[in-house]
Amino acid sequence: MISRVRNVVNSVMGGLAALPQPPERPQPDDLELKYPYCRPEFLQLSQDEIQVSADHVSRPIMVPREPNRLPWSAGYAEVINAGKSPRNEDQAATTQLSISRPARTPNRNTNKANNKGNNGNSGEDNLQQEAMAEETEEMDELHFTYFGVFDGHAGTGAAIMASRTLHYHIRDKMAEVSELLLPVTYEDQNHPGTGSNHGSGSGKPSSKVITKEHLIIGALERSFCEMDSQIERERLTFRITGGCTALVAVFVLGKLFLVNAGDSRAVLCRNGEAIPMSRDFTPESERQRLQYLAHLHPHLLYNEFTALEFPRRLHKTDLGKQTLYRDHTMTGWAPKTVTEDDLKFPLIFGEGKRCRVLATIGVTRGFGDHDLRVYDSHCLIKPFLTAAPEIQTYDMMEQRFGEDDFLIMASDGLWDVVANQDACNVVLDALTQFHPQDPNRYTSAAQELVMHARGTLQGKGWRRPAEDKPASGDDITAFIIPMYHYGNQHLSSPTLLSESEESSTREMETETEAEADPRPDSLEP
Repeated sequence: MISRVRNVVNSVMGGLAALPQPPERPQPDDLELKYPYCRPEFLQLSQDEIQVSADHVSRPIMVPREPNRLPWSAGYAEVINAGKSPRNEDQAATTQLSISRPARTPNRNTNKANNKGNNGNSGEDNLQQEAMAEETEEMDELHFTYFGVFDGHAGTGAAIMASRTLHYHIRDKMAEVSELLLPVTYEDQNHPGTGSNHGSGSGKPSSKVITKEHLIIGALERSFCEMDSQIERERLTFRITGGCTALVAVFVLGKLFLVNAGDSRAVLCRNGEAIPMSRDFTPESERQRLQYLAHLHPHLLYNEFTALEFPRRLHKTDLGKQTLYRDHTMTGWAPKTVTEDDLKFPLIFGEGKRCRVLATIGVTRGFGDHDLRVYDSHCLIKPFLTAAPEIQTYDMMEQRFGEDDFLIMASDGLWDVVANQDACNVVLDALTQFHPQDPNRYTSAAQELVMHARGTLQGKGWRRPAEDKPASGDDITAFIIPMYHYGNQHLSSPTLLSESEESSTREMETETEAEADPRPDSLEP
């Protein structure tokens, strides 16, 4: 009997041993770098200049050698940190891309033959239709201009990858809806469902009204999620270090879309007034979202943290005493009696720049960080971080911009020490020293802004002499984007997302079986 049991156990163990075992995941240091360290391509820096740019003692401010390489001769400047990390972990990118409408060749001979048999309206109708077809050939491309600021942490890998790749994800996602974004053409009138309003009066259940703006926002949201997914996949075969926040501006169809996942910031200066175009995502500003996630999935805290927030760190001497707390449902505070669970380290702890999630990281949105864990723990950080962005839109055609109206996009190294209005004032003062047609105008203004935040080295620290206050010791990256040039360039564009188009929004009907998929706003076929 015993020998029979032994044989069964041996056969089972032998069978388990014969099963293929998953390969051990290679250590990050053993993997090839996805991208080597670099600075933005439009700076045109040599390898020697890249090394000089990383001097933490002098902290040289780097600007483009040829400002006209940036769209509309926009301004750009950057500076490395004061010894915080060996390399500048900020990255930036800018480009102009076009998306073509899927080709559909018009059969002009067929149109001509059909028109000849139309009760004598042969030549005139045919010429009109051919003219419409020729005119719309110029509208079959969707142009957009892109600027991006990526603030890296714990390495440069994620920031460099995002700067090299994100705009292609945006292009691809917008291409998927390009037929719905481009103007209705004569061809569309002969092919219902590809750009023309439809769905009302068809006898089928009508769907939600979806505008072009909604489609662009959806494409931008999907591109951010796809970028993060790509980093997650490719980290298994390439070394992609750290994570990064992302702030992107997309100018398309006469509108500005500000896409933010992190604590970099965009500020519009119009008529000398600073207008915030994004909000900072930090552990403090996102407290309730993080606490709610921990409330829904308490296992993510590994029984090492508490999701509640207290005014101070609690200790054993506080057991049984009254304290104030708040959870994911509260913006105010309420009393409670301290228990053993309350002595765990808080999910969110600290204030200002020292505030951390799970005592580890000070950002809550962005790309990467898929393997980041709490020190000496199995507790993963990534479930609390999200790549989902917040998007603000601004109609460029509603206003007429002057040559001193601009958009500042900068990493938090600038905003840690410079207020929104102060930043606008510094740029405005710099712009007055240059002729409006000077191509170096905005680059020089960006340089002045970065210099204002960096300050000068005095003794052992960096200070801003004009205000006698501490300067930024972080990496600083700043774009100064002239709004005037984009407005003029697109005033007569036939592909503008005009107010009339928005007010008479496009109705999109979902082709679906009502019982199988009751979602009326689904865009999936």
